[in-house]
Amino acid sequence: MPNGNPLLSRLHMAAAAACLALTLAAPSAHAADVLDVKTIGTDLARDIANETVKACTDKGYSITAVVTDRSGQIMAVLRSEYAAIQTMEIAAGKARGALMAGIPTSELRANRPELAANLMHLDSIMMMDGGLPISVGGSRIGAVGVSGAPGGDIDEACAQAALDALFDRIEFAQ
Repeated sequence: MPNGNPLLSRLHMAAAAACLALTLAAPSAHAADVLDVKTIGTDLARDIANETVKACTDKGYSITAVVTDRSGQIMAVLRSEYAAIQTMEIAAGKARGALMAGIPTSELRANRPELAANLMHLDSIMMMDGGLPISVGGSRIGAVGVSGAPGGDIDEACAQAALDALFDRIEFAQ
């Protein structure tokens, strides 16, 4: 008890509690230093790759599907047994292109051909049809790229079929 007065002691304790509550309730000046981000999980990446290959295999095409996380790192790769080895690198580049653009690579090529041509100069980026971004609740969590079918439009259709097949898992992911 300060000065032996119980009232002052209670006031000091109340003031200390109020300061602590304000400190805990106030946003930190460094709140932006640590961010909550969404990224694709391994199970979903694997299933997207699998569904993509299945969609093209059902049409008679041997392809490779690559799924990347939001930073462009490969999360899943699945290559049909007859797909050329080069399709892995091409599919990964298409996925990274879609990730960077935030739209299908075919859309960027159609609407901004000069930009797509310039982006092709970046390492690990392929601005060819067949790459689709993957988003959840407005956050880009990854991308899928496909290579091996006789045309990027077919590659893209297979990727879109996979995303459509897994719509509930993607759309309602938390």
